Amino acid sequence: MRPSGSAEFLERRRLRAVEYLDQGLHLGEIARKVGVDRRSVRRWKASVLKSGPEAIRAKPQPGRPPRLNQRAKKRLEAVLLQGARKAGFSTDLWTCPRIVHVIQKVFGVRFHVDHIGRILHSLGWSPQKPQRRAVERDEVAIQRWVQADWPRVKKTPLG
Repeated sequence: MRPSGSAEFLERRRLRAVEYLDQGLHLGEIARKVGVDRRSVRRWKASVLKSGPEAIRAKPQPGRPPRLNQRAKKRLEAVLLQGARKAGFSTDLWTCPRIVHVIQKVFGVRFHVDHIGRILHSLGWSPQKPQRRAVERDEVAIQRWVQADWPRVKKTPLG
């Protein structure tokens, strides 16, 4: 599993560990200072001895580049924050199929509906279910009933 942090941060950490090795510090002390396991420091040391400092440099991430870059994701978030009605839908409820439609319309990119949750999660959004309540619901009348009638009809505890 890849450690957390940007590629540049992780590279700086490895280079700092190698500097500590050059200063003659012990593996355990270096590991504690840079916040890793001793085995990582040992692996970095072996890589540098075998292939030189280039061996611990950050390498480009393999894999297909994302179809929506960070700038496009921020733009998508701005569109979503304006509301579904502003995007041409009849209600203000965002659904994954609606978001697929908006992404295709705005960015010209097609995503599968199941992937939209991952995109929203990367933006810090979480799925929400709308509360199902009747339009005619009268909160004041409900509170009045709970305070006045409920104690009268509630069963008394056995005892």
